[in-house]
Amino acid sequence: MYFCLYWSWQVRHDALAAVRSPARAARAPSFEIDAQFVYPGGASSAILSSALASAGRSLFITGGFAFNFIHACSGQSGRGFVPHSAAPCEPDAAGLLASDLGSVAARPASAAAFAAAVGVSAGAESAGAAEGAESAGAAEGAVFAGAAEARGASGVVVVDSVVGAGAPDSDFVHAAPSARTRASAGAVSQRAPDQEDEEPVMRTGSLPKAPRIGLRCRPHMQRTVVELIAAKRDGGTLTEAEIARLLGDFGKGEVADYQMAAFLMAVFFRGLDDVETVALTQAMLHSGSVLDLSSVSGVKVDKHSTGGVGDKVSICLAPLVAACGVPVPMVSGRGLGHTGGTLDKLEAIPGFRTDLPVTDFARIVGEVGTCMIGQTKEIAPADKRIYALRDVTATVESIPLIVASILSKKLAEGIDGLVLDVKVGKGAFMKSEERARALADKLVRVGTLGGKKVVAVLTRMDAPLGRAVGNANETREALEVLHGRGPSDLVECTLVLGAEMLVLGGQAIDIPEATTKLREAIASGRAIRVMENMVAAQGGDASVVADPAKLTVAPEIVEVKAARSGFVTGIDALAIGLAGVAMGAGRTRADQKVDPAVGIEIDRKPGEAVASGDVVARLFVRDRGAGLALAERVVRAFEIGDAAPPAEPLVVGRITA
Repeated sequence: MYFCLYWSWQVRHDALAAVRSPARAARAPSFEIDAQFVYPGGASSAILSSALASAGRSLFITGGFAFNFIHACSGQSGRGFVPHSAAPCEPDAAGLLASDLGSVAARPASAAAFAAAVGVSAGAESAGAAEGAESAGAAEGAVFAGAAEARGASGVVVVDSVVGAGAPDSDFVHAAPSARTRASAGAVSQRAPDQEDEEPVMRTGSLPKAPRIGLRCRPHMQRTVVELIAAKRDGGTLTEAEIARLLGDFGKGEVADYQMAAFLMAVFFRGLDDVETVALTQAMLHSGSVLDLSSVSGVKVDKHSTGGVGDKVSICLAPLVAACGVPVPMVSGRGLGHTGGTLDKLEAIPGFRTDLPVTDFARIVGEVGTCMIGQTKEIAPADKRIYALRDVTATVESIPLIVASILSKKLAEGIDGLVLDVKVGKGAFMKSEERARALADKLVRVGTLGGKKVVAVLTRMDAPLGRAVGNANETREALEVLHGRGPSDLVECTLVLGAEMLVLGGQAIDIPEATTKLREAIASGRAIRVMENMVAAQGGDASVVADPAKLTVAPEIVEVKAARSGFVTGIDALAIGLAGVAMGAGRTRADQKVDPAVGIEIDRKPGEAVASGDVVARLFVRDRGAGLALAERVVRAFEIGDAAPPAEPLVVGRITA
């Protein structure tokens, strides 16, 4: 009789702790039983699936056997799975096989030790009987004994990396007689709970003499796409290699969109741990090119916002930080849904180009200090395709998928540090502070594991940021900040994020010093000059920087008036954002164009007094009739009460590695 043991050895770490329970098996690598095996008894199947499932590790065994795994450290045994080809289990045998599985998981020692212990070459000599004769040349005193009948109906193989199976680096793998003969032969390893630190006890039974038996070790077949999807669906863990292969095959067209969509839904419900998220981020990052900015001196730092209404911070932040000596390479996005996009706002400047080649991007960053472009086809192309699937499969809100999407694009810029503005509130994707903190924490952890300096700041997005919502009017407002003007909340947000960038970039020791430098850059005019240079370098009309009023807005103005007197207690940022989309300032599909001239101006902010009939907002529209219809929606976004609400800080929290 001849059988092969195919051992998969794909590990994240060289040393692994023993897995002693199904709960820990979900978190730590162990054995994985391939789906081709049938586990006798429902309890056996369920417990083995949870206790032995792991990433990238499979034990494939062929032949007509029932097998028994024994964890050498604990001495507890888990029984019971047979290949499809094996004879059917008898009910009493199935019950025996399913016993005491709940606390077992087999743990591999080093690959070299295992290979040496079992004798990698085919036809390794075995000697002795079930009591455990030593095999010639077995490393670390491995014991190898075997028995089989002529047609492979039964047999036993013992592999133990140390004589005396109590050592921490040992493995004890037991193939007992087949289920049909097992109940009567009784050749199973059994240990009582109070024997946990003792030698394994073999129950005696009638076994045939051990014949020559062949054993070989070789890499196993990779898990298929369907198996990877199923593993994640069932709460399993994928290896870095498996995630990289999945994304690589998706890029080559070997994984269908519907399979990737199924994987994304599995991730939505089951999540990814930090190591998996790093692997997904890296796979998406390396699906395209990573920009080489080594020619740009200094610590390169970027900023990313998770999106909100009226969020035009990047436009004034990048040149301001660059004016203080920190290079800012920025790859930005377009608006989608109720949130605006930096690229749409910048393109309101006549002639401004956001589709520059990466060579020009690097050159401008080096010469000017900052450059702002859109995602090119070379930057994280897998992310672009995956985001399109997430958008139509209701998986956008998955935190690990958001993290991988954000960081894959940002790390492709060739940056050294990243400041994250995680919005929280009605107008943000993360409505609750708890969810926003969870996202910020994972972004920081994964970004740090990716080798970058990362800081996250949580800021409120219950009301629009600043007073302008649109494109051209938001760009106007951002330029006003660089001139030393602008709404107080927009100025504060810009200074908070800018200070973090200066500290990461090594241009300030702490936040107070960084804030002082930013204010000086505005007051001296250095920031506005960097903005002018960037606009000119990217083909835009730099004169609008000195005179923001040159930016064109729609000619028709519809006033929105308060229905009662009192104080503005709140403004629904989501409702304002959706009204902006309805007038053409945003898009609901990626292929839609936006109208840069339309927009909304907020005249009354939360906490400000208002009389009945006062203007609370103005709509800049192309068609007055459409504007009047929208005015009814906008007025409902304003909450007016008898007393002013308590002031709330803009910054909710700060998260570092």
